[in-house]
Amino acid sequence: MERVKKFLHDSGDLKYQVAETLAGEILNAAHTIRDCLSNGGKLLLMGNGGSAADSQHIAAELIGRFKKERKAIPALALTVDSSSLTALGNDYGFETIFSRQVEALATPNDAIVGISTSGNSKNIILALNLARKIGSKTIGFMGNDGGSMKDCVDVGIIVPSNDTARIQEVHITIGHIICEIIEQDLIHENKI
Repeated sequence: MERVKKFLHDSGDLKYQVAETLAGEILNAAHTIRDCLSNGGKLLLMGNGGSAADSQHIAAELIGRFKKERKAIPALALTVDSSSLTALGNDYGFETIFSRQVEALATPNDAIVGISTSGNSKNIILALNLARKIGSKTIGFMGNDGGSMKDCVDVGIIVPSNDTARIQEVHITIGHIICEIIEQDLIHENKI
């Protein structure tokens, strides 16, 4: 029982730390995405493993509903097209699975979110660099020290931990906060 309590306390303590140190970055990310959506853009998300699941989770919250009945918000996880992922991985290499999709789908009006607990996922870094060249707004959810990814995003949210599970717990909490802010703001603006 004490082990369970420790895990919960560790997760909670990290969230408190993030609340005190990263609230401004989280709000900036939410406003950046909201502004892109308000201007006719869409949200593209990407990650590997658990971060791929977080990408899909966030996209689903926006396409469906988070807390309010409303029109769908255009969001797409680049992790869900198994035919594209396997073809790109096979024909071009795993590093290209997101950058080729960004090349095909991203516009200057879009927001692109990369999620990586290490901040060093090569396939995400390549896609974010390409998104910046296209003119899309780039946002990173990272852990540790942000890795190489921190240098290729317009808005970086670096969870100060090297514990992958705790980082992922905070990332999905941040994703939920961003979804709630976007939903509230777009409803208030009569955009959805």
